Amino acid sequence: MDTHSTLTPVGRDKDLILFDGVCNLCNGSVSFVLDRDHARRFVFGSLQSERSKEILHSYNYDTEALNSIVVITKSGKLMTRSDAALYIARQLPGGWKLLYIFKIIPRFIRDAVYDLIAANRYKWFGRQDACRMPNPELKQRFLDAY
Repeated sequence: MDTHSTLTPVGRDKDLILFDGVCNLCNGSVSFVLDRDHARRFVFGSLQSERSKEILHSYNYDTEALNSIVVITKSGKLMTRSDAALYIARQLPGGWKLLYIFKIIPRFIRDAVYDLIAANRYKWFGRQDACRMPNPELKQRFLDAY
């Protein structure tokens, strides 16, 4: 078994979304995905958690960088920024898949827009003092439950 799948208990059957746990926009995005992910394809983890940092370290990803959503697919592929956001949209049911059409826009343009929003997310959407604490019903959808 490779290093990545041994570090991600969800490695073979779930995609992992790592997000900034104190960002209101990020938490809202997680709630949005949770409400639509009826197939339970995704599990979630805060970028601030030790478990997430351990996983990201195995990918040589800067664990202090909290400026991007990170998706690690069940096959072990790591995606960030606009690629991660579009991947998530493509996995959701209904019309959300149509957002994947933005993949035709060159990555440097998509990521520039993503970076602008990420750089201003606390100013525009606010931040919390602590990471999101899921209710008991949703707890099993979060990395720390594994």
